[in-house]
Amino acid sequence: MTRQTLDQKLAILSDAAKYDASCASSGSTKRDSRDGKGLGSNEGTGICHAYTPDGRCISLLKILMTNFCIYDCTYCVNRVSSNVPRARFSVDEVVKLTIEFYRRNYIEGLFLSSGIIRSPDATMSDMVQIARKLRHEENFRGYIHLKTIPDAAPELIAEAGLLADRLSINVEMPSDAAVREHAPEKDPGQIRKAMGDVRMRADAAREASYTGRRPPRFAPAGQSTQMIIGADGSNDAMVLRQSTRLYASYKLKRVYYSAFSPIPDSSAKLPLISPPLQREHRLYQADWLLRFYDFQLDEITSVTPDGNLDLQVDPKLAWALAHREIFPVDVNRASRELLLRVPGFGVKTVTRMLSRRRHRMLRYEDLVRIGASMKKARAFVVAGGWTPGGLTDSADLRARFLPPPEQLALF
Repeated sequence: MTRQTLDQKLAILSDAAKYDASCASSGSTKRDSRDGKGLGSNEGTGICHAYTPDGRCISLLKILMTNFCIYDCTYCVNRVSSNVPRARFSVDEVVKLTIEFYRRNYIEGLFLSSGIIRSPDATMSDMVQIARKLRHEENFRGYIHLKTIPDAAPELIAEAGLLADRLSINVEMPSDAAVREHAPEKDPGQIRKAMGDVRMRADAAREASYTGRRPPRFAPAGQSTQMIIGADGSNDAMVLRQSTRLYASYKLKRVYYSAFSPIPDSSAKLPLISPPLQREHRLYQADWLLRFYDFQLDEITSVTPDGNLDLQVDPKLAWALAHREIFPVDVNRASRELLLRVPGFGVKTVTRMLSRRRHRMLRYEDLVRIGASMKKARAFVVAGGWTPGGLTDSADLRARFLPPPEQLALF
């Protein structure tokens, strides 16, 4: 077997990591400076972008330690029965890549995941060793996100939490039955136990002792997880119900939704086509409503006859169209909770409205100036100089928000 170069390994293992949605990457057109004009490139292999809690965009080296795997999860391109090129980084190679990319100012951190080699403990031990070398031998202060292996020994996960900024453990599928069907080597109970351990260790790390000293920080950026959407028959209501439980039980920072992508030589259990990406987008919008807009799960799912979110309009607009008896609301009198229900009003917009209406009556022009999307909101609000009249109850209101029809192509 020909020995692979570091570049070849990087090409294989960064491409294999693209299915992990836990750090969202931004889309852009490809450009570089190979022609000698300009400076920099946005095509760096394995480099993606993620967003910090304060909104800052940072670049991460996003790679797998290896795409060899002893598991045979039907939905995974790296499963043991998959016929894909394989590669494996050594511990020192990952450390070298991270440090050299960081010194060149290509990246600000590392996102590291891995297939399972030999055993969960052996794999997790190598990942922890990488983080340990970066922190203690290279004094690396950048961001580290480790994809944790739930079957690994608790001691290894505990050390990972002391070295990494964020840990993530994938629940894989929306239901236990789906996990057992598509990933028979994985145990949903063990996944939840590992997530529970991470939560308890993080909670304990925030409590000061009787002397006032605080223990070392444990995964200060929290933990996250990922669910594959569209590989099984779960509808959106089931997916969101699982997310709600995960947020409540394990204090997750994020649940990521990854639309299933058809893979070569896949199992007959899997669908032949991927779900529309719009479904993934609608799930993120519903997730946002549950976490920041005080919506309850049954409110969102009650307007989805088959349990799936409307792909043509966003979940908040779909709810407003189904509850027109509540609208229009007076932006100069309504509570914060009611204003957050208005399509086109975001959390920051509502905060600005509440602040400004203490000093003056809000007019339609004021709402535009403070960032409200009045194209959506005007049918649902009353403001100084504006009333929607019969627009709120008009029969064609939904049609006004739909994208224009497109002529079908013949070829």
